[in-house]
Amino acid sequence: MGDVMSNEWQYKLLKGLSALVCKLSYSTVLSVGKGLGPIYGIIVKKQKKRGIRNAMIGMNMTEREAEKLMDDLFAHLGQAALEMLYMPNLTKEFIEEHVEIIGLENLEEALAEDKGVIVLTAHVGNWEWMGAALASYGYPTTTIVKKQPNAQFTRLLNEYREAAGLEVFARGGSEIVKAAKALKKKKILGFLADQDGNIQGLPVEFLGQMSSAVLGPATFAQKFGSPIIPMFAARKENGNHEVHILPMMRYVDTGNEEEDMYRLTEECVKVTEEFIRQHPKNWVWFQHRWNTKPDQIEDFERKMAVRESVHAKK
Repeated sequence: MGDVMSNEWQYKLLKGLSALVCKLSYSTVLSVGKGLGPIYGIIVKKQKKRGIRNAMIGMNMTEREAEKLMDDLFAHLGQAALEMLYMPNLTKEFIEEHVEIIGLENLEEALAEDKGVIVLTAHVGNWEWMGAALASYGYPTTTIVKKQPNAQFTRLLNEYREAAGLEVFARGGSEIVKAAKALKKKKILGFLADQDGNIQGLPVEFLGQMSSAVLGPATFAQKFGSPIIPMFAARKENGNHEVHILPMMRYVDTGNEEEDMYRLTEECVKVTEEFIRQHPKNWVWFQHRWNTKPDQIEDFERKMAVRESVHAKK
């Protein structure tokens, strides 16, 4: 009982903090967040070190350049953290002023196919505001989310997502069924697909290191015939946001399912990688993206043979 009470206390504290942040002007939120970021960077030295290493490989940087990149990233993350607490202030007018959507015609074209749309996205920019922006423009938007380490923060965030008009599914059994139903109802289904694919994933090179890539977007595209739309957020120099909606990708059935799945999964990884390279200050370089080593992937040798076959046909 004591744990429940302490958790409830955390939620109330976050809610109170959010109420305070919501009283600030947006320019103040940006400047305070920018100041908080480097402090967080000092606290999480281990993550910063991991981020520096990954950026040196992924961006072909010197250590000093990668350190500067991490400082910029932490400034952005400080802003993004306060922006999440600021979400009750996201009216349609506010979003129109501070979030620019580029390439809306690509989304419209995909929606016109009437098979639902799979949005491929990543932990880049403020992805929460991107979802809120789509919902505020009247697009039927759903998202599959991973639970945050803090249950009370997850609770608050899901409340804010739903208030912004997003339908939220957590990862797990029945939620995947609900996500499938969302596509059948011709809705937009968002995947944060830049995470480690664990032992079930496919071996795909990502930002200079072999990784395990998640199969989610390709699996749903195959199962429902839904087009995939890459969509990523980035912060502008003035602190505002851009949402980039890129041309659609789709599952192409050549009769060889393993190769077709690999081809589309690799395309998803490459388009994500390209956007990160263009906006490196906005991507969470210290996440455990390369946790699963290639030889830990199930059926690794067979999957590598599929990879070689796909590459030989290019």
